Amino acid sequence: MAKSPEVEKPNKAFGWAARDSSGVLSPFNFSRRGCTLATGEKDVRFKVIYCGVCHSDLHMVKNDWGTSTYPLIPGHEIVGEVTEVGSKVQKFKVGDKVGVGGMVGACHSCDNCANNLENYCSKMILTYGAKYYDGTITYGGYSDTMVSDEHFVIHIPDNLPLDASAPLLCAGITVYSPLRFYGLDKPGMHVGVVGLGGLGHVAVKFAKAMEVKVTVISTSPNKKKETLEHLGADSFLVSKDQDQMQAAQGTLDGIIDTVSAQHPLLPLISLLKTQGKLVVVGAPEKPLELPVLPLLMGRKLLGGSCAGGMKETQEMIDFAAKHNITADIEIIPIDYVNTAMERLVKTDVRYRFVIDIGNTLKSSS
Repeated sequence: MAKSPEVEKPNKAFGWAARDSSGVLSPFNFSRRGCTLATGEKDVRFKVIYCGVCHSDLHMVKNDWGTSTYPLIPGHEIVGEVTEVGSKVQKFKVGDKVGVGGMVGACHSCDNCANNLENYCSKMILTYGAKYYDGTITYGGYSDTMVSDEHFVIHIPDNLPLDASAPLLCAGITVYSPLRFYGLDKPGMHVGVVGLGGLGHVAVKFAKAMEVKVTVISTSPNKKKETLEHLGADSFLVSKDQDQMQAAQGTLDGIIDTVSAQHPLLPLISLLKTQGKLVVVGAPEKPLELPVLPLLMGRKLLGGSCAGGMKETQEMIDFAAKHNITADIEIIPIDYVNTAMERLVKTDVRYRFVIDIGNTLKSSS
């Protein structure tokens, strides 16, 4: 006989959810599974203290990708403090600072999982808006509590502030992974970063910590001062300035392209040295035009990357702690989140919104 939802998920929870593709978020009572049932013996339950607002949250609440299930609680840059652990949990204890990023499940038996690439597992389960093993829909971090299998929980080192480290669980790993995988992490290399938003500003910080020379490529000339003086980039190119772009042709070993809007690839490919690598981590809604001849003539590589596996995500967080890397954030209360989404559409944030869940999310019941 099937168990009732309240038996399966005995812990009452509270968050903010979108009810339809208008994307408007409002208070929502729900429940999470416990750590004491046999199914939860490897689960970690934690109090959510902060949650970052990712651009994909905006796409998901509005069903831009056609995959959203309502009610939908977004949030996959979730940090907090452990309040309960299952009987077989080995890596965490009550009181630990932890985080959960973009996924909460995978098959654990395919080649990708065996190689610590759970993010590319065909059965990977997203942190919100996906079907969990028990058939229920996953809910994200715009909520007061979170439960996850310990395999998908990240330990946050004590010297990292929770609020400014939350975005690293998505934005951080999204740029760290390709820098490592494509070998753009060697001291003295020259790497370009396209776009200076939530992903781009963190990419600059990681690349500089790897002792790489960094050039930021942006459409906005007014970002030059902040890029050079605050973020520590070595140079700045205005992508709309043909003279600047032409002068920089053939100078970059690699490029991390973080832009999710439509943009031409040819000018970027031209900036690469022979055998240079252009790595795309932004996801434009429409296909980009790919000029093949410039790739052939310089034996250049166009690649992609999406987040990272759990082992690499922990490595990234530990690297961030060692080098004092955090995101530049604007902390907001939960009742400001709809306004924040409107500002996100206009890229009006420097550079990531983080919701103060611990202090501002209060259940009305």
